[in-house]
Amino acid sequence: MTSGFITPTSQRTASRLFRPLSTTVHNSNNHPASSKLRRTRPRNNIDPLLSRLALHPSFKDGALWSTTAGTNEVDTPLTTTAAATNNNDSNNADFDTLFPNKGKNPLTLPPRMRFAPSPTGSLHVGGARTALYNWLVAKKGQLEEEGGKEAAFVLRVEDTDLARSTKGRFWSLGVMWYESENSVLADLTWLGLTWDEGPDTPLGKYGPYRQSERSSLYIAIARRLIAEGKAYPCFCTPEELEAMKLKMEQEGLPPRYDGTWRDADPELVRQKIEAGDPYTVRFKVPPNSRVVIDDAVRGTVSWDADATVGDFILLRSSGVPVYNFCVAVDDAAMGITTVIRAEEHLTNTLRQGLILDALGAPRPRYAHCSLILGEDKQKLSKRHGATSCNQFRLDGFLPDAMINYLALLGWNDGTDNEIFTRDELIEAFDIDRIVKSPSVFDMDKLKWVNSQHLKKFEVEDILGLVQQQLEFLGMVKEGAEEGKLRDFVFASTALAKQMMETTRDAAENAKTVMGYNLPASYADLPDGSEAKEMIEQGNFYGISMKILEMYDAGTFPTPDADNLLAAFMDGSNKAIVEDTVIGGEEGSYPMKYKETMKAIAKDMNVKGKNLFHPVRLALTGEMSGQDVTKQLSLLAMATGEHSVVNADAAGVVPFDARIERLKSFCASIPEQFRVSKAASGGDSAKSDEKSSKNAAKADTTPKEESVTTASAIADPLDGYTGPPITALDIRVGRITKVWTHEEADKLYCEEIDVGEAEPRKIASGLRPYMSAEDMEGRLVLVLCNLKERKLAGFPSHGMVLCASNQDHTEVKLVSVPVEAKVGERVTVPGFDFEGEEGQPYPENKIGKKKVFEQIAPFLATSEYGVPEFCGRPLLTSAGVCTSPIAKGSVA
Repeated sequence: MTSGFITPTSQRTASRLFRPLSTTVHNSNNHPASSKLRRTRPRNNIDPLLSRLALHPSFKDGALWSTTAGTNEVDTPLTTTAAATNNNDSNNADFDTLFPNKGKNPLTLPPRMRFAPSPTGSLHVGGARTALYNWLVAKKGQLEEEGGKEAAFVLRVEDTDLARSTKGRFWSLGVMWYESENSVLADLTWLGLTWDEGPDTPLGKYGPYRQSERSSLYIAIARRLIAEGKAYPCFCTPEELEAMKLKMEQEGLPPRYDGTWRDADPELVRQKIEAGDPYTVRFKVPPNSRVVIDDAVRGTVSWDADATVGDFILLRSSGVPVYNFCVAVDDAAMGITTVIRAEEHLTNTLRQGLILDALGAPRPRYAHCSLILGEDKQKLSKRHGATSCNQFRLDGFLPDAMINYLALLGWNDGTDNEIFTRDELIEAFDIDRIVKSPSVFDMDKLKWVNSQHLKKFEVEDILGLVQQQLEFLGMVKEGAEEGKLRDFVFASTALAKQMMETTRDAAENAKTVMGYNLPASYADLPDGSEAKEMIEQGNFYGISMKILEMYDAGTFPTPDADNLLAAFMDGSNKAIVEDTVIGGEEGSYPMKYKETMKAIAKDMNVKGKNLFHPVRLALTGEMSGQDVTKQLSLLAMATGEHSVVNADAAGVVPFDARIERLKSFCASIPEQFRVSKAASGGDSAKSDEKSSKNAAKADTTPKEESVTTASAIADPLDGYTGPPITALDIRVGRITKVWTHEEADKLYCEEIDVGEAEPRKIASGLRPYMSAEDMEGRLVLVLCNLKERKLAGFPSHGMVLCASNQDHTEVKLVSVPVEAKVGERVTVPGFDFEGEEGQPYPENKIGKKKVFEQIAPFLATSEYGVPEFCGRPLLTSAGVCTSPIAKGSVA
């Protein structure tokens, strides 16, 4: 029973607790009594602050009332009689007005929400979600016409646990801060969860907002509870408490205090206090009491208080109040209407409810959210990776994406929408839609959400964030020339923009681009690697030797030092983020490079992947990646005169060093792989088959035939670097039953026959776009290898594919040929769906790797309404699928 342990106390502490309730201190002109009560401050001019404080309604006798209540240093004898209580009727009025919600129903009041962290380090995921939910309710309340000014998000620091809180303090503008508060406050600020009242607002209506600064208030209220017979001093020693615990355990009873001092003789109590005996203050649990709450998340929860907790401690023998006492007093004194917190606090509600009832203050509404779990279904902790908000900031996540994802960890709006702006979250959030089941923190899902938010920004909007990441990794020099630094950051951002999941990806991608991973010799290539198999086709050696010949002759094009941004800008000087779009004007480096590729293709009679894959490996050391002209332009920035790049930290391999390594590598290639198999009459079928299998990793450089202008666009498949389309298990299905979801106004629930023993149950957000009658009996396309998940409580296993216009105001089902077979797999021309490589990915891989999210941007309808992947139609055995929506998206 840790709450029963006692430490020595002083006669002065005892007399403070039991003196009369009057706290009025009369000041003299020269020696204000309140000067004893405040901490020593630096000798700076705080008169302006005091002048502002004097206007505060709770500022009395030189200090805030809540910091002076019960601090009169005049020692008085113990008095617990009714007469003593009656002598302090004037002060009872102060206590009655201390609780602003007294006599009111909190559910009818504007929401006053609170987040109450302990200052023990950075803000972690669970705490951030709690803060967010409370913030959303408060902000929604502030937008309402009636009572909006009274709604508030309160930040309260629960620092009574002195062992865990950092005690180092400093002064700033006359306001004291705990050293370890800074991390939590900084994290909340980064997330944009600004508070209306908190530790940095000394003029807050219900301040101060640190529990350590409210101890006198707790002592004063404890004295009142004693005077009213609702609490009492307990003089049990640690040895007596331990013996009590052992006895109950031997009798098979749950350990709890047995009430030894509950009804003690007042005279005996007075004598022990005068003797200086240490004691705690315990709450007197009413006989046969029961606490019942209607939890917004968990429903009705009740406790038999008398049998569960016994008489619990309010004040330790040191005079320090316990956690539950502070929380209950503060919730009442600050007018908190609703408490949203983690389920681990559910058991605290019993003690807090009893205290609130004893104070005559209404209980706030409670909502206890389920825990956040790691992917191993254990409570989320550091072993699962990054869990602190500061680490997510350092890793390149956006604050808006973080709150978007955190909101989804236990809440949904009743639709399948997963991307929300801050304002949309405020409008949509409702406590009643918080789910009871625990949520699993999925880093891949967070990255996907972050990528969707990044897509909303232009390159210029995120340059500062990418620069931060480059600085975190030490890739740019301190004090670098501003213009050159901005160009490098711009190029790094534009190069990675299309594939970025976090802003750190841009920095990591730049590091990869500036490196060169071609090994020293052919023997160093791993057996079965894509690079080794490509080299063995014989094209790499001849093409590389041609590049080396041209480089030695000075005819191989290199980036123009005076116009290194040419590859990244279009004709209107806007950033190019699409990797299939070629930058530069006529005569620029990108155009010269393309002309060179055309000449090599003609001279060596190679084209397409047989040209571009060898060129890419030779120049960049990689089999896939962004446009080569952009990569080499970024490299030129890193190696040019007065470069801003820290070459060692960035792992830069200059172009001339690459050429030397390429020479050595080519010299190590066996003779049999120095001639193209196609040219020597060898069997090229294997090469063609391998190329088909690796279509998803095809070179992003446009084919030479398509390069006609500075903004030429290649075959979409050449620019595709995501998972193969064969990863998806898209089948023909027939909708057999449709009904509306009882709780979600935008969802239909469907049963769909996809050729399995039982029909699939799938929820879709199609209700605003079509009637149930139009859907029943329709043949549809169903993505079947999605893991089952609950949408608004409905177990949905799969997704119906639809076509929509650009602004998603029109959504239609993809039309399937009437003679298509239910359960057959949809295919795409040019891809092998039959062999081992063509088998769909398992459900867990589809979800964990966000495979569909990577493929989806390349699923679209043509100008004729044909659903396509990278320009190839979706086929069934009965023909091509169609759609009434042209030039739309498919998802």
